Amino acid sequence: GNTIASGSWDNTVRLWDTNTGTLLRTIRHSAEVYSVAFSPNGQILASGSWDRTVRLWDVNTGTLLRTIRHSAEVYSVAFSPDGNTIASASWGGTYFGNLANDTINLWSVDTGDHLLILRNTGVVYSVAFSPDGQTLASGSYDNTVLWDVNTGNWLRTLIGHTEAVNSVSFSPDGQMLASGSSDNTIRLLKTAGPLHTSTGHSSSVRSVMFRPDGNIIASGSDDTIRLWDAKTGNILRTLNIGRAYSVVLSPDGNTIASGSDDTIRLWDVNTGDLLNIFTVETGHKVLSVAFSPDGQTLASAHEHESVVRLWDVNTGDLLNIFTVETGYSLSVAFSPDGQTLAGGSSQSTIRLWDVNTGNLLQAFIFGQKTSYLARVFSLSFSPDGQTLASGQGNKSFWGNGDNVHLWDVSTGDLLRTLDHDAASSAFHSDVYSVAFSPNGETLATGSEDNTIRLWDVSTGDLLDTLEGHTGAVYSVTYSPDGQTLVSGSGDRTIRLWELSLIESADVPIPLPVDVNKDGVVNIQDLVLVANSLGQSVPEEENPADVNGDGVVNIQDLVQVAGAIGGNPAAPSAWELRSGVLPIREEVQHWLTQARQLNLTDAGSQRGILFLERLLAALTPKETALLPNYPNPFNPETWIPYQLAKPAEVTLTIYDVNGRVVRDLDLGHQRAGMYQSRARAAHWDGRNAVGEPVASGVYFYTLTAGDFSATRKMLIRK
Repeated sequence: GNTIASGSWDNTVRLWDTNTGTLLRTIRHSAEVYSVAFSPNGQILASGSWDRTVRLWDVNTGTLLRTIRHSAEVYSVAFSPDGNTIASASWGGTYFGNLANDTINLWSVDTGDHLLILRNTGVVYSVAFSPDGQTLASGSYDNTVLWDVNTGNWLRTLIGHTEAVNSVSFSPDGQMLASGSSDNTIRLLKTAGPLHTSTGHSSSVRSVMFRPDGNIIASGSDDTIRLWDAKTGNILRTLNIGRAYSVVLSPDGNTIASGSDDTIRLWDVNTGDLLNIFTVETGHKVLSVAFSPDGQTLASAHEHESVVRLWDVNTGDLLNIFTVETGYSLSVAFSPDGQTLAGGSSQSTIRLWDVNTGNLLQAFIFGQKTSYLARVFSLSFSPDGQTLASGQGNKSFWGNGDNVHLWDVSTGDLLRTLDHDAASSAFHSDVYSVAFSPNGETLATGSEDNTIRLWDVSTGDLLDTLEGHTGAVYSVTYSPDGQTLVSGSGDRTIRLWELSLIESADVPIPLPVDVNKDGVVNIQDLVLVANSLGQSVPEEENPADVNGDGVVNIQDLVQVAGAIGGNPAAPSAWELRSGVLPIREEVQHWLTQARQLNLTDAGSQRGILFLERLLAALTPKETALLPNYPNPFNPETWIPYQLAKPAEVTLTIYDVNGRVVRDLDLGHQRAGMYQSRARAAHWDGRNAVGEPVASGVYFYTLTAGDFSATRKMLIRK
């Protein structure tokens, strides 16, 4: 603790006395030094440089002990806890010898021999060993990866940052990892991966489920049914029946139901004895089965049949048949109170029935386009029964990512869409399974892209991605206590994940430019400063005075813009629509004022650059009429558009027969974005005399100078 080492862009490493601040030694590199690290005993210093080397130095004498040559620039170096191994993170545009770009390498400190290469998929900015030396963490463009040091195998990806992860560090007990990023946040992430992986199936695992006591897991596969010890992963019992598309355990945990080619079988969990067989006379596959909460009724969905069947568990009698009407049935789920049954079809529909009367309660119909007929593979009710989650798949060329939906059970409204594809590198990935956590706060989804994703139900935010399966994840379910997740996959394995260790928390960095103190500097802070321009009040009474000179002026605005300008991304689509952005003319005025100040510091230059980008984003390249929102709507809607040049603007609403329903004269409009509710055209769903129009399809036409375009909208009452 008596010496500090620093690496610099002036091509040097310097050693300083911590107590006095005295410069002890200067060590010269041939290029910029990006990283320095002491060995555990403090006798060796490693440095990583732009000159594609890692150099080892004697701390006491400054003597060069060894040079390890890389194929690319070295951004980070780290010693293992025993001091025998050094890790280096590098990046470069070409390949040299056996070492590829975007890699992490492990080297022997004593000999300089190359020990292992970890091939990453992006630039690696930082590496750190865990305290036990068994795990290496690497910080990349927008995530952190954990690696097995002994094998080089990938262990887990920790996501959440939106920009480069520049630094990573383990806590002393190895249970936490801190990561610092260019997105102005520090994240604290717990580091555990799967508890264990169970193998034994010879084919894809289609269905997994915990017994209510959490001690046993049932799995259904293309080859058989197995029961597993949830703590050890050992096989307890095998039920050799052949293919099982779906398995489900009864609420008391004593019976397992399985759906296969044309039968439903009931088994005794404790003995493995076959209790009953329900035969589907049509001979079609049983794709999904579900027990009612009281365990007395069983529901089943069937391939190539547009029906859902209800069975008496005790007698095997067929109690009722519900029709899904479009496509064939794929999935079934009971509500927690057992009064409602949900069925999902192969053609973009979900229906809810009253179990006792058979009456249809709700019909959710979505994505009804030729290019998007979704197959509802999975359904799950929230623990309070108020929300239904659905997992969809769409094999059309134009798969659009709307593959997880949350529905209001009582009203039928679509509450939220979780865009699984936006969080995936895949063009389109079917979601085969959805499951609520026992507290209803989190939703787990299993996907064709081999991942499990955890979502915040209340916000729709992606919380975490669990990777490790090498095949599609067909089934996910929570343990009764919500601490563990089990998954079944096309890779023929079952994995258990300890969710109590899958958490992350943002640690916001307090900055004067974070005007609203929400932990991030963005457009909202810029607008707050803009709204206070010209005010002269004490800083403590107006945080918009970020430089503390007693007045809110263009310099404050440029400082905030400079902080945002650290992120090269253009304003998001959400910001463009939400009304957070200022109008084009305001930004042009700010930019003119900022340029007149001749500000030369780096922060101000970034701010001016950001304002230029913002102005460009607010200046459309072409005039366009955009989709109205919401659509369908009742009773009102907003119609956004953008103008590449000033024009007289009108909007005309027509019915399906071409009759004019309403003319909206918007007057002369400047070039710019008219997308937020404050700026878009508004139609209250009434005709020219103020009468509400009927449900149905309508058309709206935008006329702006010589531009004209028409779109369709729907009123549903």
